[in-house]
Amino acid sequence: MTQHPKPSIVLQVALWIAQVLIAASFGWGAYLKLFLPITELSHMWPWTAQIPPELMKLTGVFDFLGAVGILLPSLLRIKPGLTPIAAVAIIVQMIAASIFHISRGEAAGIAPNIVFALLAAFIAWGRSKKVPIRAQ
Repeated sequence: MTQHPKPSIVLQVALWIAQVLIAASFGWGAYLKLFLPITELSHMWPWTAQIPPELMKLTGVFDFLGAVGILLPSLLRIKPGLTPIAAVAIIVQMIAASIFHISRGEAAGIAPNIVFALLAAFIAWGRSKKVPIRAQ
């Protein structure tokens, strides 16, 4: 049997911090997109009033799935291999969001998309390396 080197506690902590940050941010975004009236939401994000409400709600569902998928499999230790898959899905979502905003002339506002994509890439890398969920 192959022995994997014991992962650094710093790596473990950094992965958990990144996962919690994404889960909290995406959970907050999902809540806003799914439950806040568009008139209120458009004060924060003007684009939400300029797209079909169904598309905006769909992005809320994707945000919710990303928040759940990036955190719960690792936290509950049930199918933790789903965490890197969720991270890759978040990267794809952030690329799509960046393209959407660039096409609308809002390129200056894609910094959060880039940050979330980089955090998700770190999680995908770290959690796919057979790094145990908890150092033993």
